[in-house]
Amino acid sequence: MSAAAPPATSVAPASPPPAFAARATSVEGSPVREILALTERTGTISFAGGLPAPELFDTEGLRAAYDAAFAVSARRALQYSTTEGAPELRAAVAARTTARGLPTDADDIVITTGSQQALTLIATTLIEPGDVVLVEDPTYLAALQCFGLAGARVVAVPCDGEGIIPEALADLVARERPKLLYTVPTFQNPTGRTLPAGRRAAVARIAARLGLWLVEDDPYGDLRYEGSDVPWLAAHPGAEDRTALLGSFSKIMAPGLRLGWLRAPAALRRAAVVAKQAADLHTSTVDQLAAAHYLATTDLTAHIATVRTAYRERRDALHDALTRTLPAGCEWNLPAGGMFLWARLPEGHDATALLKTAITHGVAFVPGAPFHPTTPDPRTLRLSFTTHTPPEIRQGATRLARALEEHGGA
Repeated sequence: MSAAAPPATSVAPASPPPAFAARATSVEGSPVREILALTERTGTISFAGGLPAPELFDTEGLRAAYDAAFAVSARRALQYSTTEGAPELRAAVAARTTARGLPTDADDIVITTGSQQALTLIATTLIEPGDVVLVEDPTYLAALQCFGLAGARVVAVPCDGEGIIPEALADLVARERPKLLYTVPTFQNPTGRTLPAGRRAAVARIAARLGLWLVEDDPYGDLRYEGSDVPWLAAHPGAEDRTALLGSFSKIMAPGLRLGWLRAPAALRRAAVVAKQAADLHTSTVDQLAAAHYLATTDLTAHIATVRTAYRERRDALHDALTRTLPAGCEWNLPAGGMFLWARLPEGHDATALLKTAITHGVAFVPGAPFHPTTPDPRTLRLSFTTHTPPEIRQGATRLARALEEHGGA
């Protein structure tokens, strides 16, 4: 005897899940990451990403450092750690910071998962939706993403070839009453420019007089090819109690380590630690211990000197190649350090439109428009010189010139 069929049941239509948070849909993805995906084809010479040269990584030294992290205490290396970071790595960062003219104790430092996390922690700690954040024009693209996700109203500070114009900053602070100023004063991304010492002192005085947090991002400061170091903003009178200084090991050791650091006044540092606990509890223990061992046993200064020599040669190769290949009306700078040249096409050209043609010629760059917080300059573009060898750079410049000739005006 067969079993009776189950009674028919009606299934109610499923309701869609609730909508995403507004901040998740109002902030666009990074065009740099999207361009990098387009340039993965073999043979493309990419000036797009700010990627350190992989052949310059100290792979043997870093491998030995990881071996040592396990040999000394594998149980510690594989265990949870404190949110603030491994004491020996914090001490090493503090010593390097002090040596560059900014007295710092280990307790002043928080180790972060890349300096990008440090920026996110600061935004989480300081910014309420609707708060005004001041940035340079143009500015670091990922900072615009970070502040957008925090719900800030981003306002551009007028800049010239040397960076922030202090008088314009003072007027803007008095008018807008911003919460903070975000700046990359040394070898800025994307322009490569460096804010002079006199202007840094003026920015510190304005922040102290008008009440303003300063967020100083310094991922490129070790990559100087000529001239003398300029003191950090944080080292100037007036900035001591209001500056969050962000640093990174990505450009001088390896970006895959994902190690950065935050130096901040005590109250801000404590708040950032709480935000970090909510984000990831702590940065990778084994990576921190390996980095600490590397700093204790390796002459990092000598390694940085090697990197500087190679990058200086590549910077000069790109600058010279552009001079020989690009047509009249194009402009570009020669930064004293960092990873980028900032260029402008002749009247009537659009860098975003040119990129499509450039990719067909086997060369890529980043259009400058996304780096502008307000009205973009469509003729601008960012060129990174660190990833390729001088012969490849010269070939890339030739391809770019051919793409520009084919593309013509807008």
